[in-house]
Amino acid sequence: MAQHNDTGRWGEQTATDYLRKKGYTICETNWRCGHRDIDIIALDEEMRTLVFVEVKTRTPNYIFRPEEAVNREKIRNIGLAANAYVKLNRISRELRFDIVTVVGSENGSEPPIVEHWEDAFNPMLVY
Repeated sequence: MAQHNDTGRWGEQTATDYLRKKGYTICETNWRCGHRDIDIIALDEEMRTLVFVEVKTRTPNYIFRPEEAVNREKIRNIGLAANAYVKLNRISRELRFDIVTVVGSENGSEPPIVEHWEDAFNPMLVY
């Protein structure tokens, strides 16, 4: 398996652990709708808002900031997948789209740097 796949899985697990520690309830991880996916679907600490989370992981020697990889096409695909999830599960909560970035490595000597960008984007604005 490719190293970047292992790094991505590690980053998603790190982000999931981070959100749980913040009081989020994880509903789904790696939820798929055709070729589109959502890394994490969670309820916020107050159990009022359903949060769709895109996780971006980078090793410490990255050139671009991880959140810069969430481009227009990615946002559109997340929005379409989130719409399918909401309809399938008849969700009537507030919705939010966050980004969690993880910089580090699984075998690193230092703990990863995790940043959480709440309400990072609105998929309705990219259509």
